[in-house]
Amino acid sequence: MTKKPLLFGTLVLAALVVVVAAVYPLQIGRAYGRIAGQSQLITLGSERVEYVEGGAGSPVLVVHGSGGGFDQGALIAGAVIGDGFHWIAPSRFGYLRSTISAGATFETQADAYARLLDHLGIRRAAVVALSQGGPSALFFALKYPERVQSLVLLSCGVASSTDPQQAEANRSGDRLTMIFKYDFAYWGVSTALRKPLMNLMGASDEVISGLAPGQRQVVDQVIDFMNPVEPRYAGVALDNRAAMPNERIAAIRAPTLIFHATDDTLQLYRNAEFAAATIPGARLRRFERGGHLLIAVEQPRIRAEVQAFIHAHSAQQGEQQAFGPGK
Repeated sequence: MTKKPLLFGTLVLAALVVVVAAVYPLQIGRAYGRIAGQSQLITLGSERVEYVEGGAGSPVLVVHGSGGGFDQGALIAGAVIGDGFHWIAPSRFGYLRSTISAGATFETQADAYARLLDHLGIRRAAVVALSQGGPSALFFALKYPERVQSLVLLSCGVASSTDPQQAEANRSGDRLTMIFKYDFAYWGVSTALRKPLMNLMGASDEVISGLAPGQRQVVDQVIDFMNPVEPRYAGVALDNRAAMPNERIAAIRAPTLIFHATDDTLQLYRNAEFAAATIPGARLRRFERGGHLLIAVEQPRIRAEVQAFIHAHSAQQGEQQAFGPGK
């Protein structure tokens, strides 16, 4: 009697191995194919910067979060900006084909944004940042005030903290970093353990179970588009160790709009409160539910407010005179 269950279990395991062996190479191959040839690559001094652009109108720099790249930036643009703006979505340091130097920081990433806009002949732009794209966007607004028309922070990291809740959020970030080290590890977790992965990514069971079909589609696309992860790992590791802007954001003068959910367990709500209290004139849109999936849960409202905010702070006609590349 004991041999039959053991044999059955062995056969099931063998079948699973066969299925994984067949499916994984196919799906990860598609993931690499999805990002191939979709972006532009430029060399600026000693660094290479990858980016995509789309739409038409006032320029908007879109800064992706951890685990992203130009492809996630394009998703953000589609979700909250639309084609009524000329959006530019770079891959940050260490993501996909963008290089990373030994001394890279969120602050030096801001310098790279300025050089990218120079290359494109864009004098001023609105900036929209998601999650851990926030720190470099804040440094950009801080260091290049003449180049930032407005700043939107979507569930962003802003300041470091030593309180216990932040320590737990940091542990979640460490676990995610480990998963992001290898393509197979992330593919396996995102395929077989999607709900626990979403928990690690800052969403509660309540938020996950309450997702409507359209919202779940957006979330699944964000998760799936993180494949492949190995070309993004250096950027994820930098995100997890680089110094935050903290109190320096008090010098930011760009009109700033902040969206954040109080139940976000990855980028804690205290980041939004700190930014709103520290950046002069910053406006905070508080949500009680949505976690770190806020832009999927509240997409229509956020999209409408972001578009209106960018339009309201766009430069007057004639003020945005582009200057030539490299100047």
